[in-house]
Amino acid sequence: MKASQSTVISMRLPAASGKRLRRMANRHGWTPSDASARLVEEGLRRSEFAFIDFRDSTIGRQACIQGSSLAVWEVILLCRSYQNNSEAVAKHLRWPQAKVQAAVNYAEAFADEISEALAENEAGGLTTIQRMLPQTIEFVAGKAARR
Repeated sequence: MKASQSTVISMRLPAASGKRLRRMANRHGWTPSDASARLVEEGLRRSEFAFIDFRDSTIGRQACIQGSSLAVWEVILLCRSYQNNSEAVAKHLRWPQAKVQAAVNYAEAFADEISEALAENEAGGLTTIQRMLPQTIEFVAGKAARR
């Protein structure tokens, strides 16, 4: 979440909340001000987009779909594989179509964020993994033999 312009808003927190905010900021390497701005932005996005939540992951905080382990960018990747047929994606995931549409809506509103996540995923292909883990081999699923 990148901000091009900012405004200063002062707020008062209970002491316990301030301690939790500082712990979270330290854990992520942020200032308490950065952490509070991020949490406010995430809260606003949650209130504006159905089924959206934010979680820490190995690549940082990212928008996810509530009640699932999928990030928004992963749902969009799946949508692309189904030629943007949200009904087919919903059937594949066994979700109501509204959840898939929520990911699409969020991705449209924050296109740069989702495009960046998709590009990072694409850059981390098999070759990249094999450089880090030389013992990695590609698994190709085959048809099961008939008996």
